[in-house]
Amino acid sequence: MQDYNSDSSSVDSFGAFMAIILAMLIPIIIVSVITIIGQWKVYSKAGKPGWACIIPIYNIIVMLEIVGKPLWWVILFFIPCVNIIFVIWTLNLVSKSFGQSEGFTIGLLLLGFIFWPILGFGNYPYLGPSAAEARNMNNPVNPFPPSNYQDPFSNNNPPPQS
Repeated sequence: MQDYNSDSSSVDSFGAFMAIILAMLIPIIIVSVITIIGQWKVYSKAGKPGWACIIPIYNIIVMLEIVGKPLWWVILFFIPCVNIIFVIWTLNLVSKSFGQSEGFTIGLLLLGFIFWPILGFGNYPYLGPSAAEARNMNNPVNPFPPSNYQDPFSNNNPPPQS
């Protein structure tokens, strides 16, 4: 027969296990709260309700409104492997909407608990859906700018420019 009396060593090991779990849980909660506060402020800057960042699926819908993408993109966030690409793309569009570069996108992706509050509380105004792309569409860069190049091996003299 087995003896089911409580053994002090099993109680001690359970207590140690719970202490380790609690020690890991507290920093996770702190980082999560910091990230949520930063996202709340970013949503508010974009003219959306801040509380939308804590509602699952609805936060994706609001984020797509902020970056100016269609609603059907929500489906792409639930397809394995495809979702990785579209999360990165959406974060890039968020940083562009606030006038930031791709480096800020990497920060949002890897260190979100630092970069969401920077974006939310920093001096970065919301410029509209993907503002950098919209700005580049109005002022495209000419890959072949006019120049005064003259071929040194040509016998033809170029016409005089006035």
